[in-house]
Amino acid sequence: MNVILTIVLAVQMLSAIGMIGLVLVQHGKGADMGAAFGSGGSGSLFGASGSANFLSRSTGVLAAVFFVCTLLLAYFGNAQPRTGSSVLEGAAVVAPAPAVPASGVALIPNTAIPASGMAAVPAPAAKAASGASQIPTK
Repeated sequence: MNVILTIVLAVQMLSAIGMIGLVLVQHGKGADMGAAFGSGGSGSLFGASGSANFLSRSTGVLAAVFFVCTLLLAYFGNAQPRTGSSVLEGAAVVAPAPAVPASGVALIPNTAIPASGMAAVPAPAAKAASGASQIPTK
């Protein structure tokens, strides 16, 4: 199966490179008008209008090969069984909320609040990432 995928991928890459080359070699629409009035286009390798037909057909054939290879790669890619698991399938680990000591230590680092007259402020509860972590344990 890997050999087939490698061959299809190689054919797809070669057809893509060939298409790029053929598109770059082709003349624009304005160049055909000059060749029709005899501006040296008749002395080319393919004749006055033969190059446009040959290059256009070759580009179309390579585009069809590229399209078929893309469909085959998509088919073979989805036909293989999934061996690995997704990152999203695993349960998220929730960090425990920091404990607030009753001795009056401040929540702000490097500062201290006197124990007299101040009540301990509970830390905000961490949000659970999944429903499984919200089930209370005994």
